Amino acid sequence: MRSAGPKPTVPVKGRPGLASRAWSVAAVPVVVIGLSVLLGAVIIVFSELLVPGHTFDIGLPVVAYSALVSGALGNPDAVVSTLVYSTPLIFGGLAVGFGFKAGLFNIGAQGQFLVGALGAVMAGVALAEVPAPIAIPLAALAGFVAGGIWGFIPGFLKAVSGAHEVVSTIMLNYVAVQLLAALVSGPLKVPRSPSPVTFDVGNAAFPVILGRNGHLGIALALLAAVFVWWLLYRTTWGFEVRAVGANPDAARYAGMRPKLITIATMTFSGALAGLAGTSVLLGVTHSMTSSFGTTVGFDSIAVALLARSNPLVIIPAALLFGGMRAGAGLMQIKAQIPVELVDVLQATILLFLVASPVLRRVLRVGRRHSGPTGVDTAATPAAGEAVAI
Repeated sequence: MRSAGPKPTVPVKGRPGLASRAWSVAAVPVVVIGLSVLLGAVIIVFSELLVPGHTFDIGLPVVAYSALVSGALGNPDAVVSTLVYSTPLIFGGLAVGFGFKAGLFNIGAQGQFLVGALGAVMAGVALAEVPAPIAIPLAALAGFVAGGIWGFIPGFLKAVSGAHEVVSTIMLNYVAVQLLAALVSGPLKVPRSPSPVTFDVGNAAFPVILGRNGHLGIALALLAAVFVWWLLYRTTWGFEVRAVGANPDAARYAGMRPKLITIATMTFSGALAGLAGTSVLLGVTHSMTSSFGTTVGFDSIAVALLARSNPLVIIPAALLFGGMRAGAGLMQIKAQIPVELVDVLQATILLFLVASPVLRRVLRVGRRHSGPTGVDTAATPAAGEAVAI
C-alpha cells in the first residue's frame, strides 16, 4: 500500500494588525465628522447668499471653523470651558450608552437629567449651611438617586407590561418638565422673588478645581467613565447586561433574568443621567429656575452613538460636542455665523451615524459583532457559557 501523502494545508487568516483594527473602529466616526464638517461648510457658504449685500465667500467656512476651534481650545480658559460643557455630556453619554448595551433605547435622559438636578437642588438647599465635605456628597447622591428613580419607572413598565421604553421615556420627559416647573414655582420658590427661582445650594456647590470655573464634576465624570467601563467589561453583571442586549432569549436560556436586568439597567442609566443634571446644578448654576434645562439629554444620544457606546470613547465624543458649544460664541463674533450652526453639525453627525452600515460597506471596514449602538449582535452567549467572563 502506498502511504498517504501529506495533507494539503489550508492557510489560516491571521489576526488583523493593530493599525487595521484601529481603522476598523475609528473609520466611521472620523468619516462621519468629516462629512458633517463638509456639509456645514456648504451650508455656511450658501446661507450667506440669502443675506442682502453678502457675496459668495468660499473662505468663510475656514474663518468660522478656525474661530470655533479657537473658542474651544485657544487658551487655558477656553479649554476649561470645553471641559465644563463636556462634563454633563459624559454623564449623559454613559447613561444612554449603558442602556444601548442592554438593547434599551433610553431616550429619556433629558427627563432624568432634570429630575436629577431637581433632587440635587432640593438636597443642596437643605444642606446649604452644612460643612461642604458632608453637603456635597449628599447633594450629589440625591441627584443620583432621583435620576435612578426616574429611570426605574420605564424599566419596570417594560419588564412587567412590555411597554416600549422609547414611548414611556418620551412621556416622562414631559412629566419631568412640568414637575420641575411646579416645584420651583411652588414650594421651592424663594419668597417674594420676581420670578420663580430656588435658593442657592451654598456649601453643597462643587468646588472649583481648575481655572476660573472648572468644577469637581469634571473629575467625577472621568472617574464615572472608567467605572462604567470596568462595570461592563470586568464584572459578571456587566457581562449579563451585554448578553441580554445581544439576545434576551439566549440569555434567559443560559439562566439569566432579562426582566430584572432590564429594570436594573434602566435604573442605573437614569442615575447616570441624573448625575449629568447634578453636575450642572451643583457645578454651574447653583440654583434652579422654572425654565431650567438644556439640550444635554438629547445631545447625549448623539454622543453615545458616535462612541458606539464604549464608555472610554464617550469621553472624546463628549469633548467634541462640548468644544462645539464652548467655541460657538467666538465663531458668531468673528464670522457672524449663528451659534445654531453647532446644532446643525450635531444633527448631521447623528444623521450620518444612522447611515453607518452604508458607510462601512463603502469604506470596506467591518466590526465582528456590533451594530450602530455598539450592542453585541453576534456574541450571543450559548447555554452553559453565559456565566463565564
